[in-house]
Amino acid sequence: MLHDPDTVRHYQTLTDTFTNLWERGYRVDDLRMYLDGYLAALRRSNTIDLFQIHRLEETATRFLHDPANFEPSYY
Repeated sequence: MLHDPDTVRHYQTLTDTFTNLWERGYRVDDLRMYLDGYLAALRRSNTIDLFQIHRLEETATRFLHDPANFEPSYY
């Protein structure tokens, strides 16, 4: 579970982007490449510490592998 406010904001940004990209036709492999690039940019910028980046990666990867997150929503 993420507790650091900056890390939570990054997680929210990632998950919102994942669902948006999914709806536009991208698939899990594409989303994983996006995640890898996002994490590389975080590591390079030293925005959050490496431990938090690792936790963010684990949590975002779990989100990617949960099919319920990508089911069509009918409002």
